[in-house]
Amino acid sequence: MADNFDVTARIHNFAVVHPSAKIGKNVEIGPFSVIGENVEIGEGTIIGPSVVITGWTRIGRDCHIFQGASIGEEPQDLKFAGEKSYTVIGDRTKVHEFCTIHRATGEGEYTRIGDDCLLMAYVHVAHNCVLGNNVIMANAAMVAGHVVVEDRAIIGGKAGVHQFVRVGKQSMISGMSRNIHDVVPYTIVDGFPARACGLNSVGIARAGIAPANRRSIKQAYRLLYRSGLRLSEAIEAIEQEVDSCPEVEHMLQFLRNADRGICRPTGHSGDKKKGDGEPEE
Repeated sequence: MADNFDVTARIHNFAVVHPSAKIGKNVEIGPFSVIGENVEIGEGTIIGPSVVITGWTRIGRDCHIFQGASIGEEPQDLKFAGEKSYTVIGDRTKVHEFCTIHRATGEGEYTRIGDDCLLMAYVHVAHNCVLGNNVIMANAAMVAGHVVVEDRAIIGGKAGVHQFVRVGKQSMISGMSRNIHDVVPYTIVDGFPARACGLNSVGIARAGIAPANRRSIKQAYRLLYRSGLRLSEAIEAIEQEVDSCPEVEHMLQFLRNADRGICRPTGHSGDKKKGDGEPEE
C-alpha cells in the first residue's frame, strides 16, 4: 500500500486533490477521495477512502474523516442560491462513515463543528448548525438547519433535532427521540416528542464541576421541573433561591432565551414562556 502514496504529501495515487487545495503536513488522503479547490486540511489529519470534501471548507489538525463522508456540500435548503458560505471543523474531531455535513445558507455564513467531537456513522449535520467542543452524536443522529449544540452534549442514535432548537451544555438526548423544544443544559431528555426525564448527574460529575456547584444545579433543576412553576416563574425562583455559580448562570441565560420553549416532564403545562405560541414545525 505504501507504494501507492506520494511519500511527501501522503496522497494516494487514486485520490483527486485540486492543486489549489491547502493540505497540511502529514495529512493522509485515501484512494478515491475528492478534495475541492477551496478546501484546507490541517496538519496530521487523516482522510479515508471515498471521502468528498468540497466548498469553502476548513478542517483542523489531527482529525480523522472516515470512508464515505461528505463534507461542505451544498445545503439541502430551497433558500440556497449558490452563495459563498463555509464549513469549519475544529481539531481532533472524528467524522465516521457516511456522515454528511453541509455548508451554510447565506453569504458568508458558517456551519461549525468544534474540537474533539465524535460523529458516529451516518450522522447528518445540516446547514448553519453550530456544534461546540466535545460533542458526541451517535449513529444516524440528525440535526436540522440552524441547530446549536453546546459543549459536551450527547445526542443518541437516530435522534432527530428540529431546526433552530438549542441543545444545552452537558445535556443528553436519548436515542430515537424527537426534539422540537430546547434541551436545557445538564438535563436528560427522552421520548416522542422528547421530555425531560432527569438530571445528567454522571456527566456533570465527570466534567469536574465542584460539589457545591453540582448542588446548585440540582436545586435549579428541582425548581424548574418539580415545582409546577411556569418557565418565567421558575427563572425568578432560581434567581432568588439558588446560590449563584457559573453553571447556574449559564442555565439561566439559556432559559431566558428559550424562544422555542423547553423540554418539560410529561403532562407539565408550562412548556413555553408566558405568552409564547406553539413553535412552528
